Amino acid sequence: MTRPTRVRRQAAVVLLALAGSLALAGCRISSPGPTEPTSAASSSAGSTVSTSEFSTLDAAGVDQIRATRTARLDMRSGLLKKSDVRVTEDSFGPEINTRDSGKIALTIAAPNGEITGETDRIRFKTTASRPDFSEVTYFLTADSADEYFGLIRDGVQRYGIDGASAERWISSAEADPGDKSDFSITSGTSTGLEVNYDLRYDGAKDTQVIIVHVSPEA
Repeated sequence: MTRPTRVRRQAAVVLLALAGSLALAGCRISSPGPTEPTSAASSSAGSTVSTSEFSTLDAAGVDQIRATRTARLDMRSGLLKKSDVRVTEDSFGPEINTRDSGKIALTIAAPNGEITGETDRIRFKTTASRPDFSEVTYFLTADSADEYFGLIRDGVQRYGIDGASAERWISSAEADPGDKSDFSITSGTSTGLEVNYDLRYDGAKDTQVIIVHVSPEA
């Protein structure tokens, strides 16, 4: 075989091999690209979605409380720290008022059990230099004397509020249903927090109020 003939055959083999490689490449299945996140858990680190079971008190957190009519605060350590609810240390916290739109189901997780109530006003007490809230205040309301006395007795049973003091006040109010009285019952501490019932009673009004003060145990 002459040299030119061998060169032509070698060139043909190279061309056939290259054509086969290109054909295989054309049939290869391309791998899919990255998928988009499908849940809050897989969202970017910059997401503001909270996955905690507890509420925050920044603007987004307050909006969620208003929208869901549910607030859950974490005081299991005995404190409600500002950093835990996403507010700055110099913040005084929000006042949450839903009197025009319905009551909030409030739960405060305490060192021992929970403090709960249906309320339309929640307040927070602190100073600009304090890293936590010294007090959480909420309001309980009743549309009858019997319902009001029931709320007081429930607080005695659940939070260790002074039962003797409560019963003396109830007896006085029952004896004079039209009376007006502001009275603070001795606080209870059975939950590991101090729970005080500040009674604001006016027999001439249709709605009676208990201001509940929850604070770290002294």
